[in-house]
Amino acid sequence: MVDTIVIAIFSDGHILLEGFPGLGKTITVKTLSKVIDAKFQRVQFTPDLIPSDITGFELCDPETRKTSVQKGPVFTNLLLADEINRAPAKVQSALLESMQEKQVTIGRDTFKLEELFIVLATQNPIEISGTYLLPEAEIDRFMFKIKIDYPSFHEENEITEKQVKDEDVRLEAVLNPEEIISLRHFIANKIPLHRESPILKYTTRIVRETRPNLRDNGFGRGTFAVNELDVNRVVMYGASPRASIYLAKAARVCAFLTGSDVILPEHIHKMAYPVLRHRIILTHEAESQGIDPDDVIEDVLNRVPILEPEQ
Repeated sequence: MVDTIVIAIFSDGHILLEGFPGLGKTITVKTLSKVIDAKFQRVQFTPDLIPSDITGFELCDPETRKTSVQKGPVFTNLLLADEINRAPAKVQSALLESMQEKQVTIGRDTFKLEELFIVLATQNPIEISGTYLLPEAEIDRFMFKIKIDYPSFHEENEITEKQVKDEDVRLEAVLNPEEIISLRHFIANKIPLHRESPILKYTTRIVRETRPNLRDNGFGRGTFAVNELDVNRVVMYGASPRASIYLAKAARVCAFLTGSDVILPEHIHKMAYPVLRHRIILTHEAESQGIDPDDVIEDVLNRVPILEPEQ
C-alpha cells in the first residue's frame, strides 16, 4: 500500500483508500504527512457537511460592507478527505475543480492551489450503512483506488504488540514539496513517453479493452484468450481516456523506483489494478455472479498482446 501511495505522489495523482473501519487508512495518511514537510489538512466528511466547509466562503463585514474570502482546508499540500463517502454527492463534488484544475472558485474569484496538491481520501465499502456512492466524475479523478484488506496473523500480532507497549515512534520529514516537484520533472525527463512508443500503445490498448462494445481496438476482442470474460456482458462502463494517462504516468514512476530506465510490461501490470479497478462499472449480472473489477483487469492483461499485431 505504501509504495503505491508514493508512486501516486510522484505521479501527481490523487488516492482513494477503501477498507473496513479499523484497518489503518487514516493513520497511514497522517503518518505520510509527517514524513513530508508540507502543509496538511484533514476534513472529516459527515452528512451535515456543506461544500463551503471544504473550499471556503465569502464573509461580509456588516460595518464596512466589504467582503473577504475565508479559504477552506482545500488550500494545502496534502488533504485528507476522511470517510469521504459519508457525505452526500453535493459535498463530494466540491472537490471536482480542485482535483482536476488545482484551483478553487469562491464567489466570483478563482484561486490557484499549491503545485503539490494531493487528495488522499478514505472510504468504507458501500455496503456499510450511512455511506453514499461517489459521483462518477469525482471517482475518475482519483489516480488510484487502493483496497485495504485485513492484515495477516503475524502482521496483526505485531500491530497489537506495538499498541499494547504504547511505543513512541518518532518520525522525521525526509522530503519537502519543492523536492517532490523536482523529482517529478527528473523522472519525466529520465523516462520520456512518446506517442509511437510500443509500451505507450500497449497501455492504451489495455484501457480500451475494458470498454464494452468496442470494435476498433486494433486487434479484435476475444482473440487472445481461451476462457476470457465476455466484456460486453459483464462491463457496463469501462475506463476513460484519463485512465490511459494515469496508467502510463504511474508505470513510469514504478519503473524509476525499481531502478529501471525503461517501462516494462510488469510495471504496467502492477499499476493496472489500482488505476483501473474503480473505473470499471460492472453489470448487475456480473455482480450477481461474484465477478470483481479485478477479475476483468486480470482477463484483459492476459489477452492483450504486448506487441501490436500486424494488420
